[in-house]
Amino acid sequence: MAESSGNKGLGQPPEPMSTETRLLIAFLAIGAIMFLTPYFFKSQNPAPIAKKSTQAAASTTAAPASAAETKAPPAAVEEAATPTPPVTDAQSQPPLVIDTDLFRVTFGNQGANVRSWVLKKVQAAGKPLELINTAATVEDPYPFDLYLADHQDLAKKLNMAVYQQTVDPDGLGVAYDFSDGHTTVRKTFRFQKDSYLTQVSSEVNTDGQPVSNWFEWRGGFGDFTVGNPAAYQRTIYFNVDANSLKEQTVSAAKNGPATAEGNFSFAGIEDNFFTAVFLPDSRNATVREITFSDMTRTPLIEKPAAYTGAAISMGAVNHFKIFVGPKDYDLLKRVDPKLEQLVNFGWLSILAKPLFLIVNWFNDNVVHNFGWAIIVVTIVINMALFPVKLSNMKSMRKMQALKPQVDAINAKYKNIKMTDPRKGEQNQEIMDLYKKYGVNPMGGCIPMLLQIPFFFAFYTVLKVSVEMRGANWLWIHDLSQAEPWAIKVLPIVMIASQFYMQKMTPQANVDPGQQKMMKFMPLIFGFMFYNFPSGLVLYYLTSNLVGMGQQWFFNHTEAAQEAARSVEPPKKKKDGKK
Repeated sequence: MAESSGNKGLGQPPEPMSTETRLLIAFLAIGAIMFLTPYFFKSQNPAPIAKKSTQAAASTTAAPASAAETKAPPAAVEEAATPTPPVTDAQSQPPLVIDTDLFRVTFGNQGANVRSWVLKKVQAAGKPLELINTAATVEDPYPFDLYLADHQDLAKKLNMAVYQQTVDPDGLGVAYDFSDGHTTVRKTFRFQKDSYLTQVSSEVNTDGQPVSNWFEWRGGFGDFTVGNPAAYQRTIYFNVDANSLKEQTVSAAKNGPATAEGNFSFAGIEDNFFTAVFLPDSRNATVREITFSDMTRTPLIEKPAAYTGAAISMGAVNHFKIFVGPKDYDLLKRVDPKLEQLVNFGWLSILAKPLFLIVNWFNDNVVHNFGWAIIVVTIVINMALFPVKLSNMKSMRKMQALKPQVDAINAKYKNIKMTDPRKGEQNQEIMDLYKKYGVNPMGGCIPMLLQIPFFFAFYTVLKVSVEMRGANWLWIHDLSQAEPWAIKVLPIVMIASQFYMQKMTPQANVDPGQQKMMKFMPLIFGFMFYNFPSGLVLYYLTSNLVGMGQQWFFNHTEAAQEAARSVEPPKKKKDGKK
């Protein structure tokens, strides 16, 4: 290739950058985006709240005893003007455990709240997943504590009070009642044996007057075993009037609790893979949601950080269905079609969502393994792109055959300076040569550009689809995570395939400096991919292997020889005539 010039002649076209250089720049940009994104969008931590941290004892294998059970008894309240008969037989009881096929939920009747919510069929760190931050302090609210926006002292009292506990005969429901002759509270929870849906309700009255109350889920939610769990937690609501899903991170509450209100079909809290969403029983109901920033620690991270908290209300009387579980696309769609939007494929959803549905279909109906499904879909994508890649292969073979003529042009202008206007003439001659033989020097970028959207789409699918979480393939235990070992097999095999593919591909540019740089490109790719999700590395490795097969096929066809012959200059006869 001709030497590039930093000062092109006026009106002259720039010398085309080599395909290999474009590929290197493109993927270095991809790596920079994926490595730098978490630093620009990490959660904001407010100043720590001064309080003494006392860890609550909790476990997924036994009914946890919570720190809240040692809360001080509520202070005496003023005598009500219109007395309500008090609940006189309420007393502190051992934690109540409700077992279903999907949940193990532990209640405490002091505060009538939830101390543990375990998903029995989901694993995290080798144990069933606990969705509640069990490292709560005595000052932290528990899930399903009450939040009273205009009566904070009363809310504190009610969340420390002992409630009368009445368990349903089948063991799948419980009601909690409290009365001090002035304020009455009733909460109910009703589970199903084999469903992620639960019925919950609450009602608060003071002196016969209804009091608006919120169900709280504070101090974080979801999988606390992942790195930096606070960064993945958000509050959510779906506004029916605007037909849109709204997400709010902890930064929305950096200056205090943030309130949203409207005709919401659901509202709640989520992380990347799990959600707890409240669906009002009545349509066109006004739902209010408050987003909190709660400074707290977790069972695995001692240093306090700001975690998202939520409070949900319909007013003085709440009747909700609540979905607590994995953000499984098909499952959410069956509960409510709008819930499928919780699987957020982001700005590339036009490609990522169909890609996910296709991979999911192959897993469910053909190969029954997500690793093999990724391989099959990758093969299909590369075969669909083969006509474009074939055109590029022909162009690269032509450029290789044109090398002697390009060298002749370069020799003609060998001794001119970079600032000489004739440098533009050199570039123009090369471009005219390519144009004469129908060679597109940019053609080498087209297959790479077509692959980049699929690369991002696979990355998105692996990060937001719970179906991929924990999906195994051969020695890989979780396709949504990098291999857990220091020496990772898939990236190393991918590097080897990159080196071999370089040897198979015609090299149009033989500049020694650029050739040396290109030899290191597989190592740069390997460094980029070393800590990427295994499913993403599997996709790229499969693309390399399919590309090697396609290149081998092309190299052994008449089309490759024909492409080279088509650009050979006419041979002169011995007498000098053509």
